[in-house]
Amino acid sequence: MKRYGVYLFDFDYTLADSSRGIVMCFRHVLERHGYKGIDDHAIKRTIGKTLEEAFSILTGVEDAATLSLYRSEYVSHADGCMTANTRLFPETARVLSALRERGARTGIISTKYRYRIMEFVDSVLPHGTFDIVIGCEDVRAPKPSPEGLIMAARRLGVPTGDVLYAGDSTVDAETAMAAGVDFMGVLHGMTTREELAAYPNVLIAEDLTALL
Repeated sequence: MKRYGVYLFDFDYTLADSSRGIVMCFRHVLERHGYKGIDDHAIKRTIGKTLEEAFSILTGVEDAATLSLYRSEYVSHADGCMTANTRLFPETARVLSALRERGARTGIISTKYRYRIMEFVDSVLPHGTFDIVIGCEDVRAPKPSPEGLIMAARRLGVPTGDVLYAGDSTVDAETAMAAGVDFMGVLHGMTTREELAAYPNVLIAEDLTALL
């Protein structure tokens, strides 16, 4: 694989597995509002989408005010349980360290809140592991809008042709395509190889060690 100057990553199901905490938070809100029969698999399939989109998919609700309420309740519950129920994938720290040792810069572009990402990252990785972290509070439009990727390339002063974006979902693939950056699919999550292969990519890999 070509070596890039900048490697940008999705967070959930790409660098870390926070599915346990995510399911806990969704269950808290869904049960509070009387939604039954929604299994964990259905919840996990929404990881990578905005909270409003995910709740709409799971409940069928389309009212913006109701979805905003569900998001607020989710975020409040996540304050107490998300970081404790998130784990790096086994290869993540080693891959990030190796990329930086060979002179590449690294970052995160996620629909998760930046402060939530940093709360976890600061507890498990050396300071300065990432040159840039862009969360949902930093952009006007969430993925698959290319805004976050383009913002990162601009702030780091690199052309999009020197950027690789790694993610686990079709939302990530769509984001890379819209931004004009190369995409690597990672099979840590719920999205299949066939689903990712429908989009332009330089590689679809079982895990991040393909970057070494």
